[in-house]
Order: sequence, then C-alpha cells, then structure tokens
Amino acid sequence: MVRLVMILLGVEYLRTRWRALTTAGWLSLVLGVMVFVDALDNALYFPITPFACLLLLEGLATLAVAWTGMGGQRTLRYVKGLAFCVAAALILAGHHHGNFILSMIFGTLFFADGLLQIVSARVVRYRTWRLAVAGGVVEMALAVFFYQPFPTHYVGTVPYCLGLGLMFGGWNMILLASRVRRLSSNPGVTPDGAAQAAGATAAQQPAVPAAGVWEGPPAAHETALTVHVWTPVGSSKGQARRQPIIDRYIAAVDRNGVISTGHAALESPEGIYISLYPGVEIERSPDEFSRLLRATRENDVPGVFQPDYLTESKAWCPSTVQVRIRNYDPERLQRFWDTYRRDTTYNLTYRNCSSTVSRALEAAIEGASARVWGHHKGWRPFLRVITTPELWVAAQVRKRAATMAWTPGLTLDYARALSMLADPRPSGWVKMARLALGKMYRSRRQWAEEQRASPRVHETGQTDAAGRGV
Repeated sequence: MVRLVMILLGVEYLRTRWRALTTAGWLSLVLGVMVFVDALDNALYFPITPFACLLLLEGLATLAVAWTGMGGQRTLRYVKGLAFCVAAALILAGHHHGNFILSMIFGTLFFADGLLQIVSARVVRYRTWRLAVAGGVVEMALAVFFYQPFPTHYVGTVPYCLGLGLMFGGWNMILLASRVRRLSSNPGVTPDGAAQAAGATAAQQPAVPAAGVWEGPPAAHETALTVHVWTPVGSSKGQARRQPIIDRYIAAVDRNGVISTGHAALESPEGIYISLYPGVEIERSPDEFSRLLRATRENDVPGVFQPDYLTESKAWCPSTVQVRIRNYDPERLQRFWDTYRRDTTYNLTYRNCSSTVSRALEAAIEGASARVWGHHKGWRPFLRVITTPELWVAAQVRKRAATMAWTPGLTLDYARALSMLADPRPSGWVKMARLALGKMYRSRRQWAEEQRASPRVHETGQTDAAGRGV
C-alpha cells in the first residue's frame, strides 16, 4: 500500500509532509502495541461494545448508499457493508460463540493468504521469493495464534485485529515517510536508467472538474487512457472448459487441451500503444507450463511490441474488456515508454504483457489524486486516498501479483480499482442526499400543481358517511 500511496499522491506532495507522516506512524504503532498487549492479560479495557456499535453503524450506512455506486464500486460497497454488519453482530452476540467464530474467520483468512503466498513464491521463484515465503510463514503463525484459545479464550480477537491493523498501518506510514524524504521521483514507476524530467506541461494536464469528482466513467467522446484486456476465456480459440477463478485469473483450457492466458495492452490518445508479446510462440502444453512459470533467465525469450490496437485486434480479436481513465499524465507515460521499449525481453512471469501494462499504468497516473484534490490544502488529498475502499482492493491485487505474477485478470481488477482512485466518483452520501433532495423537490412541485388544478379545496378534510365532504 505504501507504493500505491506514493504513486497516487506523488513524491512531491508527500516529501513536504514526511515529518507529520513519521509522527502519525509512530503514534499509530505505539497505540497498536498498547491495544494488542492490553488484550493479552484477559483483563480487557478496550471498549468492545461501543466499537461494535460503530462498526454496525458504518456497515448499515455503507449498505444504505451502496446502490449509488457503479459496477465494481457497488459490489465492493455491498461486500464491505455486509462484512462490517456480520462482524458487529458476532461481537455484540458476545460470549464464547461469537468470539470463537470471529477467531476462526480471521485465522482462516490469514492461513489461506499465507499458504498461497508460500506456494506461489516457491513455484515462480522471482528475485525476492524467499522474503515472500518468510512473510507467508508469519501470516500462518498469526493464523495459529487466532485458532488456539490461549491466552484469552477468544475474547481478545477484536482488539488483536485492531492492534495489528494499527501497528501495520503505523509501520507503513513510517516506511512511506522514510522513502519520500530524500526522493525526487518515484523509482517504482521509473524504468531502470530513465531520466526524469521536471514535470508535465500544463497544456497536457487533464481537465479536472471544479468539484474534484466525475459523475461516471469517460464518455466515448472524452479523451482518456484505455486499458485493453483479452480475458483467457474470451480469447480462447476453442470452447473453454469453465473453471471458476482459475479461468478468470490464471488461464483457460479448451476442449483440445490448449491453454490460453489472455492478453493486456494500453493505448493513449497521444498515439502510444504498449502491447508486449513473445517474438516466438511459447509452448503452452500442460507438461511445459509449470516450468515456464519460473521467473528465471532461462525462460526469457525475445519479445515484440505490437504497433497499434487496430493491427493487433485484426490479427487476433477485439479486446474483451476496456477500462478508460481520464486523469493521467501523458508526459510521464511518454518518458516511461521511451525507456521501457528499449528492452524487448519477454518472460511469461515477471516481464509479460500484463506486468508491462500495469507498470505503464502506474507511470501514467502518478500524482493523479494530488491533481484532483490539489485545490484543497493540507491533508485532504491524503485522507481522501487512504479512506477510499478501492485503495485496499488495488493494494491486495498488487500484492498478489507481486508474489505470483501479473495476469490479464489481475491487471483488469487493478485497472478498475485505479480508475476509481484516479477519477474519483461522488461519495455515496453526497449522491444519495442529492437524489433525496431532488425527489422531495419533485414531490412538492407535483403536490402544488395538484392543489392548483383541484376545483374545490376542503377546508376541514372531513367526510360524511356517504363520502361527501362536509
């Protein structure tokens, strides 16, 4: 999440606030340790019931405005609202059963995530795979901690989670402050050896609305960056065997046993088209596929960049899904592309079409949130970014891709989440209030028209037995 915040706000914005970030990080870290330690002695001082009530109110409020979202945003709000309500209900239920169920849920989530991270790291073997394995072991150890009843017999489950959240959040803020303190540019979105220019020209900056938000995705006539995704099922030559999750994020297999991994590309209105493809066809039979998943040099092959979308779609097929983003920086994208295309190496795991598009997208939207909320002084942009649910989604997708491999499915989810961060929509409360006020105004206007059109107005509103006014 640290890198995502650096990308969305830009190093320039964060560098001037590194001291405040460091202070807030240490406060959060110390408070998290205090909450965690407080829950260990079975004498709980944490206000668990008020916290559960706040959690329930937040869940109900999220569900109340979830319908105002669009597409994936609506689904995310429903999931968040239901999760908060279920957690609050289990906390308020209290006693042994509610705490036990919560512990099992958190433990299972930690265990599954840690196991997946360990297995994927050992299979892919990218450069820092040993660190990923160590992180997976820590997650599984936390899962065991939640599973076993010692020392509080599951009573301290919620304070444990809150304390861990505060500790990890504080540590992330400290890391963020230490990284931006001396940086002049973000190395995470800069190809090796790229020289960073001073900044984008004002003439090429995207038009940002006065309110800092857009009502919806870009219209067909609007200038926008486009991420093209060919899903594994949509690009399969034959009829694919349906395998939920696998054919969405990894690969689809048709009836002839041919594997299709899909494809991703990025297109800008300025004429940049980024689509990396292997220069020689890679053998994708089930027997060879596991060997090709390793991010090692022996699996590098010459690659080729496609000239444009029209040529690629005619030679293959149109993209299955498109994600369009208004708020991007053409200058940063051009600098990234000028350097990145010098190396045409292709690797199925660590340098493929999806990883290329994801890195290009990060370069293009660097500083997007600071541009949108730049007219607000102080910490408004930072608070707006870290409280947006899509930031958590994008961080989880990025983590999964970093520990496994970028795939078209992950790139699609990542682009959708980043589009909500770069082109923010009105908050659910604002949209619902506007709709409610509009409905009240229309109802009042309709009532006034009906009163004017009525030939007779009853003063008392009472009727006799025959139904006549008296």
